[in-house]
Amino acid sequence: MIYLWLKALHVAAVLCWSGGMLASAVTIAAHAARADAASGTALIETVGRWDRRVTMPAMLIVWGAGLALAMQGEWFGSLWLTVKLAVVVGLSALHGVLAGTLRRLGQPDAVVPRWFSHLPPLIAGGVTAIAVLVVVKPF
Repeated sequence: MIYLWLKALHVAAVLCWSGGMLASAVTIAAHAARADAASGTALIETVGRWDRRVTMPAMLIVWGAGLALAMQGEWFGSLWLTVKLAVVVGLSALHGVLAGTLRRLGQPDAVVPRWFSHLPPLIAGGVTAIAVLVVVKPF
């Protein structure tokens, strides 16, 4: 029974984390595309606050619950889990980049590279790859 509760907690945290990352990425990309960068300051602050209060704790819960599930399922050593963990590490690093960028956008004269517009599809692709790996376990 504890396994099902842990799994539910993990899935809920994944939804909050991935949703928060997408919100951050879209906000940053929209901010970068604007000619008047100062006009989105309130939105940047709001998304930054959400990131600190919800998205970051959700990521920590994802890691804790996910590792606990992997230990209970005795999946360490499985190739699908290794690949999944590599994608999760990449998404965690990307979350750090997004959080740092949100903080920097609060400063005057902050500049966001144009390639940030590619981050929302990258995040969606990473989350999709993880879902396929977990459900199908192709290897």
